[in-house]
Amino acid sequence: MVSRLFSSIPSVTRKLLIANVAVFLLQSIAGASEATRAWPLWFELWPWVPAPYEVDGPGFMPWQLLTSGFMHGGLGHLVFNMLALVMFGASIEHEWGARRYAIYYVVCLLGSALLQLAAATYAIYQGQLILTLGASGAIYGLLLAYGVMFPNRKVTLLPFPIVLKARTLVIVYVVASLFYGVFTTGTGVAHFAHLGGMLVGWLLIRWWRSHPPRGGSGGPRRDPRAEALRARRKASKLRLVK
Repeated sequence: MVSRLFSSIPSVTRKLLIANVAVFLLQSIAGASEATRAWPLWFELWPWVPAPYEVDGPGFMPWQLLTSGFMHGGLGHLVFNMLALVMFGASIEHEWGARRYAIYYVVCLLGSALLQLAAATYAIYQGQLILTLGASGAIYGLLLAYGVMFPNRKVTLLPFPIVLKARTLVIVYVVASLFYGVFTTGTGVAHFAHLGGMLVGWLLIRWWRSHPPRGGSGGPRRDPRAEALRARRKASKLRLVK
């Protein structure tokens, strides 16, 4: 039953799920040993530390823009992000196809990391050292895309049992992230990474719509395999009515 449910998740979403869980397991193993406890610090997102400021650690490395997006601060953090990945990402991948979906995810991940890098670097001047990890920036980008593509679908406002339209949910998360990012500090949540993922995702969707593929109507190019899967699903739901 579990294997069947897992295999129903589209390819890229499934691979992202596996990658995030695998990295979290490696983090947990590393944290159990004094000799290996420090290596995850090289893959979390550090701020750019300007002279004459100094930090006790590896500091910023370019690969952290990508690697930090596959690390998580705890089991709850991982579970929340992976539930959202499957909930929103699967529908988007079915609609866009694997290639465009993968591009969108990576762009949102990098965009969120760059905005968070800027915010964390600014915090150095305020005497705060902020390290960032988690897939939340890319997940918020998926939430934005889901709200744009399926604005009237009903979704749950996690972690609260409140059902909203997808478009309304996006607005709630944008306002909340902007408010907490500007007016609160020390919450342990990278609100600017969330906003960065949404902002870059919105700009990329607008770019695709204004530069459609040849012969397209302005939307993302559909993957033939995704089209065939949707056709099979539609056919499986047909019933004879007497």
